[in-house]
Parts: sequence; structure tokens; C-alpha cells
Amino acid sequence: MAFYDLDATVLPAYLPEVDEPADFDDFWSTTLARARTFPLDVRAEQVDPGLDLVEVFDLSFNGFDGQRINAWLTLPRGGTNLPGIVTYTGYGGGRGLAHDHLVWAAAGFAHLVMDIRGQGSRWGHGGDTPDPVGSGPAVPGFLTRGILDPAEHYYRRVFTDAVRAVDAVRNLARVDSARVAVAGVSQGGGIALAVAGLVPDLMAVMADVPFLCNYRRAVALVDTDPYAEITTYLSVHREHADQAFRTLSYVDAVNHARRASAPALFSVALMDPICPPSTVYSAHNLYGSRAVTSVDTLDLSMEVYPFNQHEGGQGFQLAKQITWLRRRAGLPRPPSVTENTGAVL
Repeated sequence: MAFYDLDATVLPAYLPEVDEPADFDDFWSTTLARARTFPLDVRAEQVDPGLDLVEVFDLSFNGFDGQRINAWLTLPRGGTNLPGIVTYTGYGGGRGLAHDHLVWAAAGFAHLVMDIRGQGSRWGHGGDTPDPVGSGPAVPGFLTRGILDPAEHYYRRVFTDAVRAVDAVRNLARVDSARVAVAGVSQGGGIALAVAGLVPDLMAVMADVPFLCNYRRAVALVDTDPYAEITTYLSVHREHADQAFRTLSYVDAVNHARRASAPALFSVALMDPICPPSTVYSAHNLYGSRAVTSVDTLDLSMEVYPFNQHEGGQGFQLAKQITWLRRRAGLPRPPSVTENTGAVL
């Protein structure tokens, strides 16, 4: 797709009006308080994927309404007092296989990748966490599940699971609870932003081409799934538009990003036909606006990939993230590569 959104010179200053319900904070504080009435009950069983340098655990914990959520936990072998990172997967993907997730452990982090309830059958290597909660009439997918009531919406459950995943990592004896970051791509990036707004003391957040941002603008700009699920629903349920968008305002990552204050590294792709660039900038430009006195004090940056679509920066972005997050975690620089003297290594 060619450039179709706001001009690249306009995007960094774009400050949209995004619907925010008056009881947003009460809604989420009540939701999380209820979730925390259930014991976290972290269970971890070590597995052997045949890897020498990392330890892998099949981990689970209680998420929304005490429902079990699965995850992989990968650690540098023998590591203690580790910084942690929780990552969330893209739309339709699951936690996959243990050896799918090795980079962050190799970089010195305890890495938890959370399974997204009810997903894991569209791409990748599968998921293992059901969503036992039903909903009213909905379009295939997840955006319209419970769309007429914020208390019943699918992403209320997912965001709660995601916060509890951070709680789970912080309860691990080998993790430094003061050094935990969250990250994700697309849906995972939107979830990470939601967690950054709901958990006040994260070490950092990294959101790549984030989904779940500024729903009204996304629906007006693109006819691609997943945002098209909303369009399809409203093309049938014409009378429910106001109610639907009110529900979505509770799970709009822009409203959560406003409440975040952790150092944040975003990325955007200017030819993205799935998550319009202006929706990504909506979250970036409003980040911290309800959490700090001056956004100028925030450690906030954006990596821009002008000619990429929804794949974004991929490995190039990951390389930047490793350097950026290791610095924030206070990890030493890797030993310098010795000068090549012509000896055979």
C-alpha cells in the first residue's frame, strides 16, 4: 500500500480527540482489584527442549476471574536477579513452542511470553489457553466479542491477564521485580501499552506497530481485518454504533497510554494497511499526558519505517530494542569482539 494516511511531517504533532469514558479509571481499578482477589498461583514445570544455554519452564497463573493462563518462561541458565520482560503475541497467534522464544534470554532477561486466551490458531505454532467466557452476537474474530458492554468485552479479560502476567514474573525468585518491561508487536503492542497504563512502575514498554489504538479513526481509514470486524458488525447492527464505540473506548490503548510513564520505544510503518500510522501516533503523542506534569520529561521515542507495511522493522527493530532495553536494565555491554588476527576461530 502507498502512503494513504497523514503526511509524515504532520504525524509527530498529531493530537486527536479520542473518546474516553468518565469512569475509565474506576472501571479498571475495580477490574484489577477483583482479579487480585484470586490467588496468583504461579506454577512452573521445567521442560527440556534440548538447549544448553537456557532454562525453559511451562508456566501458568490465574488471570481474569481466576482463569488459568499459560505461558513460556525462558531464563539464561543459572541466572539470578534477572531483569524481566513480558511479551504479548500478535492477533490470532499463541505462545507457540518453547524454542520460538530465545532472543531475550540470550540477551540476559527472564522472558515470559503470555498465551492470549482463545487465540493461537491463525498463524505460528499454536496456543494452549481457552477463553471460557461467551458473548452475544459477534463477527468472527475477537474485536466484537462483548462489544455492547465493557464489562463483557473480550479485551477486558485479555488486558487483565496481561497485568497478572507481570505480577507472575515479579513473583519469581530469580527476577528483580523492580526491573520488568513489557513488549509486543501489533496486538501485542496494544496490550503492552494497556499494561503500561495499568501498572505504574514498569521498567519500560516497547510497542511495535501497535493495534487496538484509536478505533474510530482506524475504522474510518482501513477496510482490512481485524478493524474491519467492527465495520462488518456495525453494517448489520446499525443501531449499536454509539454503544459499540463506547465499549471500545475502555479498551483503547490510547487511553491506557495516556496514563503510562515508563520509558517507551515505539515503532511505526508508514505504509501499514492494518494499523494506520496515525493510530500509532495517537498513542505515542498522547503517551503520559495524564501521568506526568510535562511530557517533555518522558523517555519516549519512535522508530519510523517509511516503506514498510504491517511487518514494520522486524529484525532491525529487535536489534534496536535489545540495545535500548539492556541499557535501561543496567546490563553490562557484551564483551568486545577480539580483533581478528587471522587465527582460525
